[in-house]
Amino acid sequence: MRRAAFAVAAGAMAVSMAACGSAKESGDKADSSKSAAAKGDNIKVGLLLPENKTARYEKFDRPLIEKKIKELTNNKATVQYNNARQDASLQAQQVDTMITDKVDVLIVDAVDAKAIKNSVQKAVDAGIKVVAYDRLAEGPISAYTSFDNEEVGKTQGEALLTALGDKATKATKIVMINGSVTDPNAAQFKKGAHAALDGKVTIAKEYDTPEWSPDNANSEMETAISAVGAKKIAGVYSANDGMAGGIITALKAAGVSVPVTGQDAELAGVQRIVAGDQYMSVYKPYAPEADAAAEMAVALAKGQGLGSVAKDKVSSSSVQDVPSVLVPVQSLTKDNIKDTVVKDGVYTVADICTAKYKSACEALGLK
Repeated sequence: MRRAAFAVAAGAMAVSMAACGSAKESGDKADSSKSAAAKGDNIKVGLLLPENKTARYEKFDRPLIEKKIKELTNNKATVQYNNARQDASLQAQQVDTMITDKVDVLIVDAVDAKAIKNSVQKAVDAGIKVVAYDRLAEGPISAYTSFDNEEVGKTQGEALLTALGDKATKATKIVMINGSVTDPNAAQFKKGAHAALDGKVTIAKEYDTPEWSPDNANSEMETAISAVGAKKIAGVYSANDGMAGGIITALKAAGVSVPVTGQDAELAGVQRIVAGDQYMSVYKPYAPEADAAAEMAVALAKGQGLGSVAKDKVSSSSVQDVPSVLVPVQSLTKDNIKDTVVKDGVYTVADICTAKYKSACEALGLK
């Protein structure tokens, strides 16, 4: 796994999105920088994550971000955390609370990237810079970190074609079950997947799944099976592991076993890969993404620049050329579990190879 070296150089590059948001007078900016510098390591960072149905946020993202912020501030920073539980209105209230509590900087993974725009503006108006995490929030954000999301979708699509092998023809029917339309990442995954799949197979049915819900994905798969025919579906593009679980349940109920993709390398997804129920997942190393968010947030809170940490630029409809860190991803199959999630300490072999999966693990050499 490639990992970026994330070091933050003070004063290397002053980052301000004022031109795209609510501009402040230069004197106000100077006073703000002096105030930030005076705080030193005693900063308050707000952290808002979008939901808890997907295992990654509470298991990986939150603890990794909090740990890195503590490391960067000699354990003096305070992290104020909340989870929106897939409720955009609740997240807007949580932003208001962060503003009232006068956090110095806000890291936000938006439930709804468009709906969060007004809240981002309110935070910036209150002198709080915003780091968009994992999803590109609208509004005058100061920094962004995520994965190359079109590459994620392309990786999934190419893996499905590999799994289909000689069966991958224009007459071959697959089902696409994408993520939520409120998540801009879902649109990028979808675009990347279509780039890989279009013209090579026939997409018999396609769905955009509200809230990334496994239950909704299960219902969509059942509908697709009824419409297309159980024996006529050669494979399923699932945008993430949680939905893949619901999809596979529907396929098994119909007596169908076909390749299914996923994303996030959730433990249940990895175990399904071991068992042969799911073909692949996309392994996204959360540590470099979390580290980048922490590095940028701490730098912004201290009035420092982002030149040495943010090597990329990303634009949204609200703001152009946002300093960004885009982390590379990797296709995870039964052949490289040991060299990815086990090697990186995400899971131990014992975590994966419970009694139910013991024999399948032994067959793969997972010991």
